[in-house]
Amino acid sequence: MTRKNPFFEIKTARGGGKTSKGCNIRLFGCSFESKYKDMITEKHFEEFINFAHKVGDANLTVCSSGNLSWRIGNEVLISGTGSWVPEITEDKVAVLNLEDGRMLNGVRPSMEHGFHLGVLRERKDVDVVLHFQSPYATAIACRKVMPATFNFTAEVPCHVGDSIPMVPYYRPGSEELAKGVTQAMKEHNSIFLAKHGQVVCGKDFAQAFERAMFMEMACRIAVLNGDNLNPFTDEQVQEINKVFLGK
Repeated sequence: MTRKNPFFEIKTARGGGKTSKGCNIRLFGCSFESKYKDMITEKHFEEFINFAHKVGDANLTVCSSGNLSWRIGNEVLISGTGSWVPEITEDKVAVLNLEDGRMLNGVRPSMEHGFHLGVLRERKDVDVVLHFQSPYATAIACRKVMPATFNFTAEVPCHVGDSIPMVPYYRPGSEELAKGVTQAMKEHNSIFLAKHGQVVCGKDFAQAFERAMFMEMACRIAVLNGDNLNPFTDEQVQEINKVFLGK
């Protein structure tokens, strides 16, 4: 159950009245300034938390694995360091400035905030970034040899992408990983992190969730079928893209 925080209140710089540009927002007893009128509200926190729990219910993350971010204007809600995404509460959600990464509400962000901010800065077309460690996709990320393709069903090229690159292993939370993820996601919506997990992005929660679920499905097919796989040909993928995506 989402734990409501009694310290959530929005006040103007002069105190009281309606919010306006340059308002002081008080979250969890910590004041921060937002130049956007009514940009982040308690409803945004509720939506973020509800989606995080949905991610956990779908077994995309367990315990403290994975992290989630959502762009709202020039600010970003992101799961806090050490938080458990499936059970996250308001006091474990950080607010960052997108441009410079400043903490705006006193909650420390996930150690992976570097690549979340990097992707959101580079990809103006997406607002949500999800790093997850689902069972079969993570099994693939830990293999020495990757399958040549994951295009086993039409949902994969349509939603996940007709190619899914693997970012080489870098220590979790490192600058090298942040740069590697940001670079890979300039041209892809879904990627693997070697010996680590996966990252997807989307224009909203629904699209990011759909990509994560179909990526996990494709990896489950790859693991369970072993060498007995029958993927689409390049010509079949091109036809699917043309018919369903207009490419």
